[in-house]
Amino acid sequence: MTGKIVKISGPLVVAENIPSARLYDVVKVGNEKLTGEIIEIRDNRAWIQVYEETSGVSVGEEVETTGEPLSVELGPGLLKSIYDGIQRPLEEISKKGGIFITRGINVPALNRDKKWDFVPTVKKGDKVQQGDILGEVQETNLISHKIMVPPNVSGEILEVKSGKYTVDEIVAIIDYDGKKIEVKMYQKWPIRKPRAYKQKFVPTKPLITGQRVFDTFFPLTKGGVAAIPGPFGSGKSVSQQQIAKWCDAQIIVYIGCGERGNEMTDVLKEFPELKDPNSGDPLMERTILIANTSNMPIAAREASIYTGITIAEYFRDMGLDVALMADSTSRWAEALREISGRLEEMPGEEGYPAYLTSRIAEFYERAGRVSPLGNKSNEGSVTVIGAVSPPGGDLSEPVSQGTLQVTKVFWALDSSLAYARHYPAINWLNSYSRYDDVVEKFYDLEVNPEFSQLRRQSLELLQKEAELLEIIRIVGMDSLSVKDRLILDVAKSLREDYLQQFAFDPIDTYTSLNKQYYMLKAIITFYEIAVQIAETSDEFDIEELLDLPVKEEIVGMKLVPESEISKIESLSKKITKELMKFKPEKDVTEADQPDYYRVIRDLDDEI
Repeated sequence: MTGKIVKISGPLVVAENIPSARLYDVVKVGNEKLTGEIIEIRDNRAWIQVYEETSGVSVGEEVETTGEPLSVELGPGLLKSIYDGIQRPLEEISKKGGIFITRGINVPALNRDKKWDFVPTVKKGDKVQQGDILGEVQETNLISHKIMVPPNVSGEILEVKSGKYTVDEIVAIIDYDGKKIEVKMYQKWPIRKPRAYKQKFVPTKPLITGQRVFDTFFPLTKGGVAAIPGPFGSGKSVSQQQIAKWCDAQIIVYIGCGERGNEMTDVLKEFPELKDPNSGDPLMERTILIANTSNMPIAAREASIYTGITIAEYFRDMGLDVALMADSTSRWAEALREISGRLEEMPGEEGYPAYLTSRIAEFYERAGRVSPLGNKSNEGSVTVIGAVSPPGGDLSEPVSQGTLQVTKVFWALDSSLAYARHYPAINWLNSYSRYDDVVEKFYDLEVNPEFSQLRRQSLELLQKEAELLEIIRIVGMDSLSVKDRLILDVAKSLREDYLQQFAFDPIDTYTSLNKQYYMLKAIITFYEIAVQIAETSDEFDIEELLDLPVKEEIVGMKLVPESEISKIESLSKKITKELMKFKPEKDVTEADQPDYYRVIRDLDDEI
């Protein structure tokens, strides 16, 4: 089962006469048994993408095929783990080979010595099919790991055991067309092949992140896909880490694809210290990290993307909601460009391969909300959030454009906002979400019927502010009407008091949907009443109104704890009382100003 190396070009190795060579099979390259994958076959030669450093490998050394595609091990022990791009456990490697990854080292992805307490949910004689749950393992305090019938297996349970077993021990035997299939607690799955499901649904539930700019203005659904492009230093990694910390997904898969090692170190340091908002347990108990940093071989970046999405699909098949963060897909595209160039393929735009867009689409299409295989009645979802790092923030480059073609949420990071210390640095004029209609229905039903109207009104005010700023640059502030000055003030409040969010403040780092609604309502209530008063009073003093004490309370809303949310809830009523002193004289009748009197009457009734 071996061939000979005839050519070496960086991470690309060419070997000939490999018996039974198949596309995407895993091979062991050279005397050090480096891990590689066959990516092209011509006649008797195979082109191999090597996932480790090839320095020192020479022509004539042997290449041995394993006869299997590049696969991941799926079973108990995945959670709280940190892997490299080809699912080698970095903690176990450090115990064997030191702080550096020894070339050719081969360590199982799942611990073969640890025993797990397996509790069957089926009994002897039961009929099962692929995807059915055989039993459960309490992997962490947060997650009960479902042991499922392996793919393409169905039949009658001949034997099932309970007790403590390793992942390599047999826990059940299934009669499959007269064959006895021995079932272990883990299964293997090729990373380039999407896992099957019964049916795919349109996403309907939002992924609640606790980040106001995302949840309120540009929402993402469970099972949806989002892109977060931006130049260096604009906050891609911080935004993704915030979502990973606080979103209401049950499983987090965080892929560091070609990013700097210190960013993954931050994740490793912070996640064990952070507490899950629902249980109080460490966030690492529902997290899997794949660290393929920039100093690792470039070819492994592609594998890390597929490794992460396959693990996410596995937990989806248990009926769980999974959020996957890919940081960043631009580094993966650079790996494709590197290998394509060494294969001497015809380059596309900016040197990227012509198939770049289709590869990006294949990856994002593995997201979704589905009904898993088996007799499970619940649904599972994979939500993918991919960071893009365009050079200089140029969104016209191929990776950004290919991503925007397939994603439905666009969170546009802006370097000017980042330099102004406005975080998250999401540009509210360039970003969009195509899940608006679905999410608005959910918010109106689950939070408050006014939420979607407040959201649309706020976006209109921010858009109007941009138009007014252009006018000011030309003719100055003095040309603006009182209403326009109110728009500028309220838009500033939306930007600084609502959209800005301090990730390291224990209170402001997360905002519930109810708190988001009451904060937005307070700001818009101030605007609506102020505008009505300005239109009904000839002696209206806008400076006096903008200096009201209640304005300070609007500024401080974000620092009100969730346990004291009633303070924000009552703020709209307090704003109304403060503004009552600016009521017009009695000789202005309801017939003259029906809109004003309607607003005041409604608010008086509410008070």
